[in-house]
Amino acid sequence: MPRKADMRITGFRALTTLQEWDRPVGDANGVFADGVVLVPIVLVETDVGITGVGLGPHVLLEVVFEAIVGEDPRGVTALYDRMLRQTFKAGHTGAVFGTIGALDTALWDIKAKAAGEPLWRLLGGRDRRVPAYASGLDIDLTDDELVAVYQTYAERGLRAAKLKGGLDVERDRRRLTLVRELLTKAGDGARPGLMLDANESWSRKQAVRHVCELERTLDLSWVEEPVRRWDAEGLATVGRGIRASVASGENLTGLEQYRPLLAAGAIDIVQTAAVWGVTHFLRVATVAHAHDLPVSAVGNTPVGLLHATTSVPNHLVSELQDLQPPIGVTTDVEVEDGAFILGDSAGLGIEVDAAAIAASSHHRSRDQPAGPHVRPERAGQRLG
Repeated sequence: MPRKADMRITGFRALTTLQEWDRPVGDANGVFADGVVLVPIVLVETDVGITGVGLGPHVLLEVVFEAIVGEDPRGVTALYDRMLRQTFKAGHTGAVFGTIGALDTALWDIKAKAAGEPLWRLLGGRDRRVPAYASGLDIDLTDDELVAVYQTYAERGLRAAKLKGGLDVERDRRRLTLVRELLTKAGDGARPGLMLDANESWSRKQAVRHVCELERTLDLSWVEEPVRRWDAEGLATVGRGIRASVASGENLTGLEQYRPLLAAGAIDIVQTAAVWGVTHFLRVATVAHAHDLPVSAVGNTPVGLLHATTSVPNHLVSELQDLQPPIGVTTDVEVEDGAFILGDSAGLGIEVDAAAIAASSHHRSRDQPAGPHVRPERAGQRLG
């Protein structure tokens, strides 16, 4: 077997598994009624038998992979920049940025496995505990279903919750109040953290009106993506008009997209999505720290970013969606006392069972024509 000093990237495999929520999931833009969501996975192979795991898109995967094949995978940040350069003309935004992120996360997994350490330790983390908030993608649930879902989170010690909303202010008020009462009781009277995610469904004035009405009776920690992700002036306008903080960033792909928002003082909570990769998170966290702003990791199964949060000084809290990983995926992460607890497995601590994934593939077509990933035609154009 070649020495680790001679390690080289030799190939990749692309898989697609499923996240089965066993209930409808979605937001103001749409819902997956069957609760089944596609989860793409990339496995990066090396000539020493170490395989890295990354969760993220496969768009232009072969093109992007050309930037790293034959390279030593431990030069992760330099290889990240090579991947960005590989897509220079077409651009690295959107799903292509997710492909880069998936490969980047797999490379960090390889690097830590080669060192025989969990990634959080390799990155310089001191504490394996990562504070979490509950996020049920819950807009289609009845009140009773909503309470039952957040009771499950409360039993794991979570005392902060982010609800989906933005379509009906009184429904949002009722649902937020129900979750507030549940978490207050679970926390022996301590005030819980409450957040509302509108998923870019408002205009500027709608956002201010909606949130101000909620703030007559509720104390919100933050409002997420109240207007379009790139609208620096609009986000700043909303921020000046409400008490709650404004959070955004999960759909921004590259530091250049954060620059106008930070320059305008448009966001108070700087987010990055797990799908965009570890290197992106670390760079965004550094820029946010220079602006004295906290960062928050967003997404389901955000294992790579959880490891990365332990090494930055300005991490606030990370999103916990489903308590179960996707089919065929196991993670060395526990949830207890309101936090993710990272394990000691080398790398990310993710194992992939390709046979289990293959056996589940018939449950969902790759075609998902409607859902929260499709913006409605009349989004932000309601009178109410």
